[in-house]
Amino acid sequence: MNVKAALLALLAYAIFSTHDVVVKVLGANISPIQLVFFSSLLSFPLIMLMLIKDVTPGHLRPAHPWWTALRSITMSLVPASAFYAFSELPLAQAYALLFVTPLLITLLSIPILGERVGLPRLGAVLVGFIGVMVVLRPGATTLGLGHAAALFAALCAAFQSVVLRKISADERRVVLMIYPMLTTFAVMGIALPLVYVPMEGSMFAGIAVVALFGFCATLLTVSAYTIGEAAIVAPMQYSQIIWATLFSVLMFGETVDVMTLTGAAIIIASGIFIVLREAFGGRSDNTPVLRTRTRGYTAGGTNVSLILKRKGVQKARE
Repeated sequence: MNVKAALLALLAYAIFSTHDVVVKVLGANISPIQLVFFSSLLSFPLIMLMLIKDVTPGHLRPAHPWWTALRSITMSLVPASAFYAFSELPLAQAYALLFVTPLLITLLSIPILGERVGLPRLGAVLVGFIGVMVVLRPGATTLGLGHAAALFAALCAAFQSVVLRKISADERRVVLMIYPMLTTFAVMGIALPLVYVPMEGSMFAGIAVVALFGFCATLLTVSAYTIGEAAIVAPMQYSQIIWATLFSVLMFGETVDVMTLTGAAIIIASGIFIVLREAFGGRSDNTPVLRTRTRGYTAGGTNVSLILKRKGVQKARE
């Protein structure tokens, strides 16, 4: 079953990568704010179909209002930042920087979750950040807002993942999903008049593809985690760097330099080590990286962990 799960995850991340290509193409003419607003709007009916099936008794008042508010605001900023990075940077470089999310989750889990992080995982985080320096090459390359946006998206994605781990046991699934959606609509809607440009039919079609691909890829990810071990499925996300390299060269005529791939390899190795350490090291109380089963920078994307929670397939070892 792990082989099937891995194949499903690879398919999911291939679709996610195609989703990002469409985002990059649309980003040449549409602001990330406008793109996130409309793609989230199109995703809303699909997500609501899942939410109405939640028959858990209770109300919509959060048990942890401040954490819920912080997570919701953070989640509203992640896709816009990531989409801006996709539009400004070569895909491979954007992915390399977004891949630091597991490293940041490891660090944030210390103050927020009280996680005990030993020297091996801290060493992996340090090595991962060396990989970031290899990708960025400060002084040798011109750093721009695209690089800052990718790192900001990674930081926000890590923060919301750790907060979710902290409060999910006390909050209803519908609360954890609907507040970030509404916040995204509100934040992007307020900013929309500042950046709005009229859209042609092809642009609307592209946004519909973004919404559909994000939703379908998320469901495939759910299926992968349902039948397979998280330690097997989680590393499959790094296959996106292969797709990014191919798309960059074949579709956008971008040159993927050796240093970017080298830095990405270092970051990926660090992330995989952390996942395996949490799975088999036996010292992690919360396994925060292993439990982060969703790609945090897909507009309108549902959280895989929450869907799995409803299905009741959370594995004891995870």
